[in-house]
Amino acid sequence: MDELKMLSSSLAKLWDIEITKKQLSQHSKQKNKTKRKYKRKVLYVFLTEQKHVCRQQQSSTYLKATSSHHSFELTVNCHPFKMGKIIFYEDRSFQGRSYECSSDCSDLSSYFNRCNSIRVENGNWILYEQPSYRGHQYYLWKGEYPDFQRWMGFNDSIRSCRMSPYHQGQYKMRIYERGDFQGQMMEFFDDCPNTYDRFRFHDIHSCNVSDGYWMFYEEPNYRGRQYYLRPGQYRRFSDWGASSSRIGSFRRVHHMF
Repeated sequence: MDELKMLSSSLAKLWDIEITKKQLSQHSKQKNKTKRKYKRKVLYVFLTEQKHVCRQQQSSTYLKATSSHHSFELTVNCHPFKMGKIIFYEDRSFQGRSYECSSDCSDLSSYFNRCNSIRVENGNWILYEQPSYRGHQYYLWKGEYPDFQRWMGFNDSIRSCRMSPYHQGQYKMRIYERGDFQGQMMEFFDDCPNTYDRFRFHDIHSCNVSDGYWMFYEEPNYRGRQYYLRPGQYRRFSDWGASSSRIGSFRRVHHMF
């Protein structure tokens, strides 16, 4: 089961297919290497044959696969393949020299000297003040930003960017009162505009992101410094790039393309 799950996840990432439900049943309960190899082979062939279907779908589609010897059901949720697109402008109101980007870029310095407006046509983007994904962070989704105050920028410097992966499914994160996952803990599945109202603490010293991508904000109502969190363990606030443990609000990176 573990091997099949790993294979499914790997193929899903390659073809933008998210496995939302897996049900496996066998006519025989005996588990041996031959049967495991057989299941992996059938799954690989099935996904290979269906990947072009998933890329052409305009809405979510569910698919199943069976075999005469070992029946199993695999339900996948397919979404259309989407390319991210963001356009940076040197001047306000989308004026001046511009640069169009469709993938992660660790150094934008050679494309423009400053950034005063942005148009996001597709994708969820995390922008950084400095090259190599350092400095102030900003979360932008589809829309128009005629000046840097619209994305709560501290200045007109944008030197690197990355597109947050598409995520479909549940969001889950645990936050802790102290470092190393100690002290009071609370689990969240949705946005929180005021950390103190829900958690009764102004500070978050560690967290464990199980599912989805999240943004921390230093102030309530999604204001102040921002920090992008991917699935993983953060034992101390410096792990997500902060200089203090103060977190006033947080939300999911879930806006649709």
